[in-house]
Amino acid sequence: MLLAALLIVPLLGALFMALLGSRSLAKYISIGCCILTFVFALALGLQINQQGNMTLGNGWFYLDSLNIFIIILTTFIGFTTAVFSLTYLKNEQDHKKLTGKSLRFYHSLYQFFLFTTLLILTTNNLGILWVAMEGATLSTVLLVGLYHMPESLEAAWKYLILCGVGLAQALLGIILLYFAAEKVIDVHDALFWTQLHAVSSHLSPRIAAIAFVFILVGYGTKVGFVPLHNWLPDAYGEGIAPVLALLSGILLNAAFYAILRCKIIVDGAVGSAFTNHFLIGFGLLNVLVASFFMLRQREIKRLFAYSSIEHVGLISLAFGLGTPLAIFAGMLHIIAHSLSKTAVFFCVGQAIQVRNTSLIDQICGLVHDYPLLGWALLLSSLSLLGVPPFALFTSEFLILLTALKEYPMLTILLVIGLSISFAAILQKVQGMVFTDKPSTVPQKQVISFIPTYLHLLLILILGLLIPVYLMSWSNQIAQLLLRI
Repeated sequence: MLLAALLIVPLLGALFMALLGSRSLAKYISIGCCILTFVFALALGLQINQQGNMTLGNGWFYLDSLNIFIIILTTFIGFTTAVFSLTYLKNEQDHKKLTGKSLRFYHSLYQFFLFTTLLILTTNNLGILWVAMEGATLSTVLLVGLYHMPESLEAAWKYLILCGVGLAQALLGIILLYFAAEKVIDVHDALFWTQLHAVSSHLSPRIAAIAFVFILVGYGTKVGFVPLHNWLPDAYGEGIAPVLALLSGILLNAAFYAILRCKIIVDGAVGSAFTNHFLIGFGLLNVLVASFFMLRQREIKRLFAYSSIEHVGLISLAFGLGTPLAIFAGMLHIIAHSLSKTAVFFCVGQAIQVRNTSLIDQICGLVHDYPLLGWALLLSSLSLLGVPPFALFTSEFLILLTALKEYPMLTILLVIGLSISFAAILQKVQGMVFTDKPSTVPQKQVISFIPTYLHLLLILILGLLIPVYLMSWSNQIAQLLLRI
């Protein structure tokens, strides 16, 4: 019942918002749907913690420690982003940037995106996972082009084409896994993850290895692996702040989750070293390339788009290192990055509204004109950079510690990349927050601080105190990934 409610609420919300999304009451109904999904996710988390892994719906759905913590994180960010959207969208509507029709479109697609993402995270069937990934992609493509301006439509089309090609590669990888599995299990069960996991050691190593390459390239396009990342800076540069929060805080995690699910199967056939080397290679490449691109960015949303590429690289590197400590660091990094990046985009969106520009050198003196906004942008940026005592400091330190032990020479490149990105972001954010020079005249705006500071508080708590549930989930995920 809980799982059914978790999926039905956002689906019904999407249909309802399609009818009432332009009315003033609709935004509160949307928030109500997000609250319900978050409550159901928490209840499922407690149930999994007490009863262990669960197969539901005649085997079509599966819940375990790997997906339940991402489900809870997804529903929480969905809720806080919906709250942030209240004031943000009102400001956009007041300045004639969005119409009532656009708001109906936004609210309906918002709920549909949450439904498809939760379906990605809960389904036990790799085919349905792929279909849900397509649905999440299409909904965010339409949200990126919400302004219907030439630039936003171009970015949306680029996003659609590149990710469409990528997902076609992922589909080919899934077909290859099916081809390998039908030789050892019933064809009707050959796409169910639990069945594939059970017989993974009997799969053809060659076919499984080829399948993983296609899956990694396909879903890696959604994650933003270099050089498959070209859609991401453009989509982030033209999207509105709540959509960027969804992309960076939810969709990237869902795509990486899909990679991990397939990695577990392939590891049983070819061993973990094969898949780990790919994750480490892409991870290090992401950190290095993103850091150098951040140095030359003049547009604030594109700057943090490359920051997302960098942090995806760190997450990939953590899981590629393949030790219990690194896996815990990867889990913590997923949570902390999602909370930090959404908080950053909340601030960035409002900074663009009050200054009426997204150019970094024209956003100045925020702490003087809007103190709470200026300090929120600074603190969320510092948390994103891994400054102690925020949680990303802990996760990055553990990743570096493990990398130094396993791959000392690669650690040097990793430190160089992190140092460059730290300097690039800090220098640009410091200028926006503190530089007191002539800027655009401050505009009267309604500014929302509660979601941003709530995220910052949670990141601070995670940096100071690791919950027992997180440690338990980490141990179970490490056992799953390491097959121990």
